[in-house]
Amino acid sequence: MNRYEALRRRVPEWFRNEPGGIEILTDPALVRRARRSAVPTVRRGPLGSLRAWARAALRPVPTGVVSANRYLWYLRDPVRFPDGRLGLYDRLLPPPESSPGVVVLPLLGDGAKVVLIEHYRHATRDRHWEAVRGFGDPGATGEENVARELAEEVSARPTAVTALGELHPDTGLCAHRVELYAARVQSVGAPEVGEAIQRVITVPAAEAEAMVADGRITDGFTVAVLYRARLAGLFTSVTENGGEN
Repeated sequence: MNRYEALRRRVPEWFRNEPGGIEILTDPALVRRARRSAVPTVRRGPLGSLRAWARAALRPVPTGVVSANRYLWYLRDPVRFPDGRLGLYDRLLPPPESSPGVVVLPLLGDGAKVVLIEHYRHATRDRHWEAVRGFGDPGATGEENVARELAEEVSARPTAVTALGELHPDTGLCAHRVELYAARVQSVGAPEVGEAIQRVITVPAAEAEAMVADGRITDGFTVAVLYRARLAGLFTSVTENGGEN
């Protein structure tokens, strides 16, 4: 808990309480009650598992900083819910010194085509069609992070960058804030194989939207940046008469 209290003093906005919200507890007696309320569940069965269950029932669940690294902090807070119940609530936060991550939709030429990457993701153990994205470097601007991610992931350089607003990826678990961008590029090169990017494709903007509609694109960041780009009027498409709209 010492590390947790130090973090509370360092970044107080992460621990602010608001009327009607979920209150983070500081009173030691209430914290102990909250920890006791979240007893681990141990499956009963043969060979002494009942005794193991009894020991677990008497052991409070730990709170505070569960783990921390350069990409995220995992906290377990003792809380009081609006109905008065006490319990624990896990959340993931960006490191205090970090800048927001970026999601970048590369647009080729006049915006008629977009660049997508096939990315193998460890969390899902599966491949996903995605836009370019990555964590922000401490102290870097959004445009600097955009240029770095494009260079690293698809060997591209932006000729123009358009900000498309912000996104909170999972408000029930994550406190991360991500910035969305579109970036015009003249070409793309080899993917970054070290991050398990399998291949890079270029498709018409309408095809990318169709991939969302039929379920080929399921990554939430990519769905969001495609939608924001559409709302911003960045896509052009060829009509049957040969013109653009």
